[in-house]
Amino acid sequence: MKRIATLLLLACSYFAQGQNKVVGFWYGTANVRNGGSTNNYSMEVVVEQNGSTVSGVMNYYFRNSFRSIPLKGTYNTTTRQLRIPNLALTYHGSTASFEVDCMMDFVGTLRVSREGSNLDGRFVGQSQYRNTCPEIFLDMALDEEASKNLDSVYADIRRKRESYALWQPGEADTLVAATILQRPVVNYVVTNQFRGRVKEVQNEIEVTSDSVLVNFYDNGEVDGDSISVFFNDQLLSFNRLLSAKAIQFKIGLDPSKEFNEVTMFADNLGRIAPNTSLMIVYDGNKRHDIRLSSNLEKSATVRIRKKKAATP
Repeated sequence: MKRIATLLLLACSYFAQGQNKVVGFWYGTANVRNGGSTNNYSMEVVVEQNGSTVSGVMNYYFRNSFRSIPLKGTYNTTTRQLRIPNLALTYHGSTASFEVDCMMDFVGTLRVSREGSNLDGRFVGQSQYRNTCPEIFLDMALDEEASKNLDSVYADIRRKRESYALWQPGEADTLVAATILQRPVVNYVVTNQFRGRVKEVQNEIEVTSDSVLVNFYDNGEVDGDSISVFFNDQLLSFNRLLSAKAIQFKIGLDPSKEFNEVTMFADNLGRIAPNTSLMIVYDGNKRHDIRLSSNLEKSATVRIRKKKAATP
């Protein structure tokens, strides 16, 4: 009898531990305090857990915009409290032409019942934003079926990110994080890996200048994408972290070639695969915006053709 009681106790303990986990795919809505029905955020959150540490990604839709950002925080299995700091949420008073972010911290509580699991809490503005950004209350439910295959969920997030993340650098983002001189550099590991991948031509542009200015930004949300850049198969720079500040190259074109190639090699895939960037090419006063996507099998390439002078 004691053995049966012990087994039942262990089973209940194991079940309780499972209920205390916050792992899975969550969905729901977030509402601004006294903000009205037009200030709702639709949320999708994927949470993975390693002990008391959690990580994952949060997607949200606000009016006509879509954002996908990585998250990292802590979860207390005793209190069932989830804490995620440093989340950039679009200010509810933003307009389509001028979006402002609020840096906020999330505190939520896991609630488990026979009907299912819920995660509710609130986003609170950090000290410098507290008087401007009101609290946002969140209520989400666990999608148990989707939570069984988080790889599939991440793949869906990747497709949404590629379809909807149409971020454009603003005035503050024109500051350059690094300007790279056009000179060959040596990294045998990166160069050998580059030769082993397929170059995929994803765009072709025509320019009139003898040299161009090429800027690389992270496409959408900064999620740890790192790249190496090749010009005509020659390594110019390696292991450069993409961000909202430009990695800038001043490139002189080779007039002896039919076209010149700029290739983005993925050093990693960031938090959400694939490795994506916004490449802006300046040809004098003309600007070309090109979105690139590389992975561990292929490298995104842009061909640049020099426009031939008109014959008299």
